[in-house]
Amino acid sequence: MICRFAFLLALSATALLRAQTPTRQPELTADRSEFRGGEAFYEGNARITDGAQLLVADRIVYQPTTQTAVATGNVAFTRADVRLLADRLVYRLETGAFDAVNIRLGSHPYFVEGASAAGNRTEITVQKAKLSYGEPGPWQPTVAADTIVFSPGQQFRMINVSAGIGRMQPIPIPRFEQNLRAPLIGTVNLNGGYRSSLGVFLEATVHAPLNPSLRLGADLGLYSNRGFMVGPSGRYENPKHAAALRGFFRSGYINDHGDKGFDRLNRRVPEDRAYFEWQHEQLLAPNLTLRAQANAWTDSEVVRDFRPRAFFPVQEPDTFAEAVYTGGNYFVSLFARFQPNSFQRVQERLPELRFDLLPSALGQGFYHRFNAGAAVLREDPLGAGPTLRSDRLDAYYSVFRPLALNDAVTFTPVVGGRLTHYSNSTGPVRTGSYTRALGEAGFDAAARFSGVFAYQNPQWKIDGLRHLVTPRLGYRYVPKADRGVDRIARIDREAFSTYLQPLGLADVRNIDDLRATNTLRLSLENLLQTRDRTEGSRDLVWLNLANDFRFKRRPGERDVSETHVDLALTPARWLQVDVYQSFAPQSFTLRELNSGITLRDGDAWSVRFGNNFLRAQIQDYSFEGRRRLNERLEALTRLHYDARRHRFNEQSYGIAQNLGNTWLISYTVSLYSGRRRESSFGFNIQIDTVRF
Repeated sequence: MICRFAFLLALSATALLRAQTPTRQPELTADRSEFRGGEAFYEGNARITDGAQLLVADRIVYQPTTQTAVATGNVAFTRADVRLLADRLVYRLETGAFDAVNIRLGSHPYFVEGASAAGNRTEITVQKAKLSYGEPGPWQPTVAADTIVFSPGQQFRMINVSAGIGRMQPIPIPRFEQNLRAPLIGTVNLNGGYRSSLGVFLEATVHAPLNPSLRLGADLGLYSNRGFMVGPSGRYENPKHAAALRGFFRSGYINDHGDKGFDRLNRRVPEDRAYFEWQHEQLLAPNLTLRAQANAWTDSEVVRDFRPRAFFPVQEPDTFAEAVYTGGNYFVSLFARFQPNSFQRVQERLPELRFDLLPSALGQGFYHRFNAGAAVLREDPLGAGPTLRSDRLDAYYSVFRPLALNDAVTFTPVVGGRLTHYSNSTGPVRTGSYTRALGEAGFDAAARFSGVFAYQNPQWKIDGLRHLVTPRLGYRYVPKADRGVDRIARIDREAFSTYLQPLGLADVRNIDDLRATNTLRLSLENLLQTRDRTEGSRDLVWLNLANDFRFKRRPGERDVSETHVDLALTPARWLQVDVYQSFAPQSFTLRELNSGITLRDGDAWSVRFGNNFLRAQIQDYSFEGRRRLNERLEALTRLHYDARRHRFNEQSYGIAQNLGNTWLISYTVSLYSGRRRESSFGFNIQIDTVRF
């Protein structure tokens, strides 16, 4: 029978009113109970709770005068999201303090066990303790310490620490603090296998947490055909506000005694090879941000040879720093770009100061826009050739007035000009200062139409349709924009691109390489949506078509540009189609086609078919597939076929294994074809962290 002792509560009521945390007077229950010698004995499902804490045990002895409860046998003590198990626990209700022996403590995703513990309402101190990330197991990251001080919801503080995996903790750390909102370990990645160019190799990245903000370690690599690569690496961030400060760096050096070959400039690759990468983001003040990136390589192939996963996404390393102040309707930025590498051409800015005023009202329906910049520019040649230098002052100003012709149609005439002054120019140009003044005139027009249709399709989860159509017209006339070509060092010049470039002077980036413009741009935007119970609306189809009509043509250009088509289909969450193409409207000759089709069934499987086509240059097809075999295993496939050369450039087949929801081990066999630095065969074992 469950018994309640109201007189015990009355004896302790006065003291309980002085307690800070309890929300109500404690209630004690058990299957059996008795009162003798000034103490209450509870046995069988004994429990005491005050609404904020819950203590459950096989047996609880309660002393009302000292408001102390002694619990033994299968003790479970719960406070907020912290649960503590013990063989014996002494709890003082008035202060919230407790002592326990042989404890296990959990606050997801952290678990702690120790010989003894003492705590209060703000922190818990565990002696001879071990902390695990995730439920304790043979593959979980663990930390053993003489003392662990746990502040629920805030942090762990540890003394005389050793870190490791499972029962092995070989890494000593004098002191360690862990923010509960931050990962337990900065980075643990292992990679090994065989490639004929490298031989048998083993790579590792390990970062040890020195404090909540900083994790330092090294990137290591051992290659039987090349040697040993080593370099410091680390990560840092503001533990309370990651957007305020975060960054990482990594590096490597090797005395390469293998077959190094030649770099992209057909120069022999040196024996001493190294790389350094650093990325940094910081909020200096409420409206002031800093972003920096550095990439220094001894040769163009060092990252490609030893860190291919980092090389292929970004094959042109960039080094820059930029500070941006954001005002109410303007930006002020200081930007610098450098050239630490000798194998690439870089348009250096040493530095560039810019002011950008966003479109602002002038009154009477008129708006204006303004930007200005001062830059010191430099570009060094690759090998022989002149160095290009220029000091440039540049400003753009425009006035425009939107006119609403009716509820659907707007027409915005635009008048603007750009003034650019060059000095200290060097290179294949006439020396001396030069000032260029350009004007532009044009308009932007748009019409917005919509239609709603009561179409229902439960199978595709379509609840009505809304079609938004927006035809747009843009026109810019910029006469004699190519004036002064013999006085301007072409540093900011036009780069190769198959897409339509910005129209007019406002957003153009190739300031030093302008051409006369007399162009009308026509585009048509289509968006088809349906209702969505979660998001409100869901996009089904997005289609955009655009053409330029050139009244002033460059050599080799046609009067009508290629038609550019962007298409995105997402009719269901398991299907996604992306298409970009451009074709000549005169003959419907396809110039470029990039597409992808993705099918997925939640976490069970997914496949993606893709292609890239650029006339006379590229025609390849790709396939990526993933199939979940069970809770731990997943099959992976990646194929890349070159139709112009009738060969598979890449074939990769692999298995990914999940260990304890903590480690992801990937076993991959890769076959390569064609002229490339990579091996024709590779076997890889990659160990990454799923979490922590």
